[in-house]
Amino acid sequence: LHLEIIRERIEREAGISIIATAPSVVYNVITEDGTHVQVTNPSEYPDGKLREVREPVVNATILTPSEFVGAVMELCQGRRGVMKGMDYLSPERVEIHYTLPLAEIVLDFFDQLKSRTKGYASLDYDVEGEQVADLVKVDILLNGDGVDAFSAIVHRDNAYAYGVKM
Repeated sequence: LHLEIIRERIEREAGISIIATAPSVVYNVITEDGTHVQVTNPSEYPDGKLREVREPVVNATILTPSEFVGAVMELCQGRRGVMKGMDYLSPERVEIHYTLPLAEIVLDFFDQLKSRTKGYASLDYDVEGEQVADLVKVDILLNGDGVDAFSAIVHRDNAYAYGVKM
């Protein structure tokens, strides 16, 4: 909702047409010939065989009422998270620690967390480093031509679902 309001205001007041795309993160790619490429948007993703793709990860700490632990764990694991620990601060309050790919939390993770916990959970995270990931570029074609604004770098397991959703 806020994005729509800001977009309409910029278009109306500045006369600038805007296409809003999903936020992205910086990936480090090593091609088959050993070249290192830093990818800041999908159009920079190298074609051909890749030796390794590294994505940024975060250490996330989530505080939630104990009744929502299952919903929070389901959300985190659905976003390729790895649980690092869980501490019961009291019978009603739990602190959950996860390592999550940054790309999985920049879009709508916080909104989903609030929805699943009726607004009671909080999220704190710090960028930890990188991990090797099985990522691919998904190109969206319009009349046979690729549109960079709709392309995305996603985990291979989620590529088909992303293409269908677009």
